[in-house]
Amino acid sequence: MQTYGNPDVTYGWWAGNSVVTNRSGRFISSHVGHTGLICLAAGGSTLWEFARYDPSVPMGHQSSLFLAHLASIGIGFDEAGVWTGVGVASIAILHLVFSMVYGGGALLHAVLFEEDIQDSPVIQARKFKLEWKNPDNQTFILGHHLLFFGVACVWFVEWARIHGIYDPAVSAVRQVNYNLDLSMIWQRQFDFIQIDSLEDVMGGHAFLGFAEITGGAFHIIAGSTPWENKRLGVFSKFKGAELLSAEAVLSWSLAGIGWMAIVAAFWAATNTTVYPIEWYGEPLQFQFNVGPYWLDTGDLSESTAFFGHSTRAALSNSHYYLGFFYLQGHFFHALRALGFDFKKVPGAIGNQKKSDLITIDS
Repeated sequence: MQTYGNPDVTYGWWAGNSVVTNRSGRFISSHVGHTGLICLAAGGSTLWEFARYDPSVPMGHQSSLFLAHLASIGIGFDEAGVWTGVGVASIAILHLVFSMVYGGGALLHAVLFEEDIQDSPVIQARKFKLEWKNPDNQTFILGHHLLFFGVACVWFVEWARIHGIYDPAVSAVRQVNYNLDLSMIWQRQFDFIQIDSLEDVMGGHAFLGFAEITGGAFHIIAGSTPWENKRLGVFSKFKGAELLSAEAVLSWSLAGIGWMAIVAAFWAATNTTVYPIEWYGEPLQFQFNVGPYWLDTGDLSESTAFFGHSTRAALSNSHYYLGFFYLQGHFFHALRALGFDFKKVPGAIGNQKKSDLITIDS
């Protein structure tokens, strides 16, 4: 965290990141705890939506964010291919159970285990100590993150291939094989919002999974070998040695999640292949007043949630504005990482007002 040259700086209770910045054990505790909260919210919200679900009203016109996502990946259908919610409660309860497991892990790391992993008796654990300005340490940790993301992509591809996902083109759950056409994947970078083939969607995920696993392995190996340090030490600056800090890493994380949220907002608002009308409601109309937003285009007279709006409208608008504020957090922390002192801003404004008064008087 930015200390503005004061080594004894103290932070308020609201500056939660400062508590874990130099305590890798507590840093892991907060991560695991957040994961537990996400699982709790997912499981509880799914049960809440399922209990309120009315089969006589389109799912996209109800409070069905979680049900819609489950239906999109082919969960909740009976043997005849009709959505009945089969298995939804089991998945929700499983999330609740995992939330308790994650909560227990968070408490262990917060109370019982070492405050700093560097002090751990486990040799492998000590490799994950936090050295914010050490590019090898940061890329080593990044590599493991990429591995997990890659495995998640591969799992999704295999789920679609073996179990099947919902295809709105045939109004049924079907098995989808991935189309690993690199030229198509390259072109889809520029028109992904208009994508209308589930095979292309899976092909993109397959390629992304391969890229993330390969990149993860590279970062784990290349960032921690003596050969790299001796022969490729010249690349330390290229890897961000002079830019790395806890504040910088936080800013990049906020930029990534903010950008993904905004992309998801535009995608969810108009795409009906990945976000079927059956589960999310009709495509939205883009508007701009003080800021951009999306309006419903269908008849929502029977809507039972979201203040009379569809699931698609709630999903798109909430993602956009959350992404917008995440990006503001990115700019704030990025400027702090570069050394900008926000505490000087009020003084600069005050000096400017005094200068204006002097000019007027003269």
